[in-house]
Amino acid sequence: MRTIIIGATAAGTSAAAKAKRTNPDLDITLYEKRDYVSFGACGLPYFVGEHFEDPNQMIARTPEKFAQQGIDVQLEHEVLSVDFDEHTIVVRDLKTNQDRTEFYDQLMLATGATAVMPPIKNVDLKNVYHLRTMADGQALRELGQDPKVQSVTVIGAGFIGLEIAEEFHQLGKQVRVIQLEDRILPLAFDPELTDMFADDLRDNGIELHLSEAVQALEGTDQVTGIVTDKGQYATDLVIVAAGIRPNTQFITDDRLKKLPNGAIIVDQAGRTSIENVYAAGDNATVINSVTNQPMYSALATGANKLGRIVGTNLGGQAAQLPGMLNSAGVKLIMLEAGRTGLTEKEATEAGIDFSTVLIHDKNQTNYYPGQSDLTIKLIYTKAEHILIGGQVVGQKDAVLRVDVLATAIQAKMTTEQLGLLDLVYAPPFARTWDALNVAGNVAH
Repeated sequence: MRTIIIGATAAGTSAAAKAKRTNPDLDITLYEKRDYVSFGACGLPYFVGEHFEDPNQMIARTPEKFAQQGIDVQLEHEVLSVDFDEHTIVVRDLKTNQDRTEFYDQLMLATGATAVMPPIKNVDLKNVYHLRTMADGQALRELGQDPKVQSVTVIGAGFIGLEIAEEFHQLGKQVRVIQLEDRILPLAFDPELTDMFADDLRDNGIELHLSEAVQALEGTDQVTGIVTDKGQYATDLVIVAAGIRPNTQFITDDRLKKLPNGAIIVDQAGRTSIENVYAAGDNATVINSVTNQPMYSALATGANKLGRIVGTNLGGQAAQLPGMLNSAGVKLIMLEAGRTGLTEKEATEAGIDFSTVLIHDKNQTNYYPGQSDLTIKLIYTKAEHILIGGQVVGQKDAVLRVDVLATAIQAKMTTEQLGLLDLVYAPPFARTWDALNVAGNVAH
């Protein structure tokens, strides 16, 4: 059976490998428009920040490894269009600029997403970058080592924007973050937590400009300044981290159902609205475990997991992904933070009658060195006290506690059950009543 997978990053490669293991007789071809596959872009901020030397460490698997498994990888090949009626794609060899038509029996769309460029004047100046590709990372790493680059401006305060801001701060640069919204990480955390993040950034020397719109960049050849609706600032480097857009615009067939942002809507098996066509990754939705509705998550965890599920289905066996919780973590300057499930805003939009609790506790015993503060927020249904969301922030031991909350939410545990959950206790790691136990007990 002829199987074509468009896109060879996380979801596409996970699907290809799993499909071939499931059914070794499958004829699988992976098309990738870049010259590398299996690239983990989540490592880019830390490569720029010089935490490791070899960018190839971000590549999980090479084309040669896929070839050994019997999977054909076509690098520098861009798929231009898909004909769902004829079961064909038109693909261009970017090395020769030649187009050809290929037939498929089953198809997977794993085309990922593209960084969004806001409507800003003069964005074609030098030293203006996104952070999505290996080339972006290599260029920004070199600029981070350049003594002439002293002032860095980051546009956008989501996960990528804050991660790269921290790395340039640690490299000794003067860092400014400009955010259109009135707080940072507005889609991931509730205001009580993001206020703590903002204080952490400001207290450690990062300029934070909220509710401020960038209008233009200045410079003749290379960027030298930035103009907003509130001021004008000198800068040597601009990094645009203002969100992403699913790479689905090349598919114009209205029968393929999408969200308004272009993300392809799929079910728990990764099936689209077109027969024998699957999708996963930053170009597609996943099912939210709490609401049981499609959501756009664009996280590597969802891409890999749903990619594996799609691979099983492509191989002829039935599999479904129970759902995702948008679990995510971020390291700031002195703080780390994690979240899972729904925020208050998301719970409200879902029509859920909920309550919340916010506690301030400690990560471990006071007599063992290393005690620090933890702040935990729980969101739970008002009537039954079923956990539907959680957020944790602290100087250490915060993010991995979110894994417990993710498990509890997936299992539909109540706050009472969380309060009595038998969690690890030892003085270097926790207190007799872990902070999560305390949060659960305060909630009920």
